[in-house]
Amino acid sequence: MRTAYFLFPKLNIHAGGHLAQMKLLSNTAAICKAQAVTYEDKAEGTPTLDEVLQASAGEDAIFFVHWGPHVPGLIERLKGRHVVYVSYSTGYGFHIPANVPILAGSRHTQAYWGRYAANNPIYYVSCEIADEFTNKHRTRDVDVLVQKRKSSRYLLEELVPALQVHCNVMVLDSWVESLSDVLNNSKVYLYDSTEYWGFHDVSEGFGLPPLEALACGCTVFSSVNDALSDYLDPGLNAHKLRGYSKEYDVARILKAVREWKDDQNFVDPAADYRKDAVQKRLRIILKELNDFFDYKHDNAIADLGILPHEVEVKRLNEELYSIKSSRAWKFLERLRRLRAKFTKS
Repeated sequence: MRTAYFLFPKLNIHAGGHLAQMKLLSNTAAICKAQAVTYEDKAEGTPTLDEVLQASAGEDAIFFVHWGPHVPGLIERLKGRHVVYVSYSTGYGFHIPANVPILAGSRHTQAYWGRYAANNPIYYVSCEIADEFTNKHRTRDVDVLVQKRKSSRYLLEELVPALQVHCNVMVLDSWVESLSDVLNNSKVYLYDSTEYWGFHDVSEGFGLPPLEALACGCTVFSSVNDALSDYLDPGLNAHKLRGYSKEYDVARILKAVREWKDDQNFVDPAADYRKDAVQKRLRIILKELNDFFDYKHDNAIADLGILPHEVEVKRLNEELYSIKSSRAWKFLERLRRLRAKFTKS
């Protein structure tokens, strides 16, 4: 297999996509030769992209890019080389050339690119859940746990105060030594990221926290936006937050606190996201990618050439045309012209 170079702006980044990409690099390195490469900052012991491109070793390697805002520029810079785009969040609005395969970090992301990059090879590689996130069958002192980061105003400013009157609520707003220990000390976990990702106009790329909470035996109440729907199944393994009203949410959460029990026959909900499962899937996909880059592609299928934002503009234009074609619009136009005629006279 070809050497795999994973491109990072720098290595010291505290973000979900960066951490997911580091885990993907680690899992790839268990299958073939793989290495981190930086293209903005120099890290000790890590080559820069300039150094790799100047060396002949990079001529037949595969370059994995993932940092959303930088992707179009990196693809252009690596023109003529083998490039793979690892996509977590969606909605950046750029176009991916058909000769660039896409690795989707969720089923939601795979479906997104299935629409907007119909001619590209597309694969799904799940994010890895660390083995430390498991149910340790301990006594739990915290009734409700909330992580402040990415939480909605509704969750923090309305729901949490309403719950604090009735039960023990912990709002986690700082780094902790072991998140798995905190989760194993909590009965119910709340997560609501819809507002956060809507504000940034991109999608929830995977959403590790609710799955980590499920794996630790918590009862989870969560939004089900974007990639969260990959594994959250309201009524079966979780509950949808923002269920009609705050009062309804409070009643359901308090009921879950009262009825919480440690499941001694616990089945790991994150089994498909553990290292062995990820590597098994990745081994097949890496072979597919190498086979693709072995192929001499001269006659790509005609590109659809549609960007996500262009689809939205097209939809809005169609709605405007529909409105202008309606009887009500024509009636208003006649009134406007009649008013203008009398105003002039």
